[in-house]
Amino acid sequence: MRNEMTLSFVAIEENEALARMAMTCFITPLDPTLEEISEFKTIVSEAVTNAIIHGYDCDGTSMVTIRALIDGNKVSMTVEDQGNGIFDVEQAMEPMFTTKPLMERSGMGFTIMESFSDSLSVDSSIGNGTVVRFEKMFSPVTEASRMR
Repeated sequence: MRNEMTLSFVAIEENEALARMAMTCFITPLDPTLEEISEFKTIVSEAVTNAIIHGYDCDGTSMVTIRALIDGNKVSMTVEDQGNGIFDVEQAMEPMFTTKPLMERSGMGFTIMESFSDSLSVDSSIGNGTVVRFEKMFSPVTEASRMR
């Protein structure tokens, strides 16, 4: 199976749930397990939250764009903002690093995304935004997997 979609929305915190649910609906034809759904929703949530909070400082006017592709049992996805950019991507991907400690941000977003995806990359440019790319493989659909 092959399918693709693009979703753009205003960078407000309420739209994180929209992105999470839209992307969950998009992968439904793959018949994912509950664990796969949970991991996928977490990756989407973390990437979108980073774009809204860190990329745009919750400005409420800028746009976040998600592009997703299903090819067989693999989902490839990007979450893109045109915001602040990340000064040091390597440092930002370190566990517990946050630029928003006063907002009680844990600094675990990239670590969580990396642990739940099969591949993760981040491209960023100061003043031009950030693109988070990830891939996730889903279990082939079998009668046994439907029983889980």
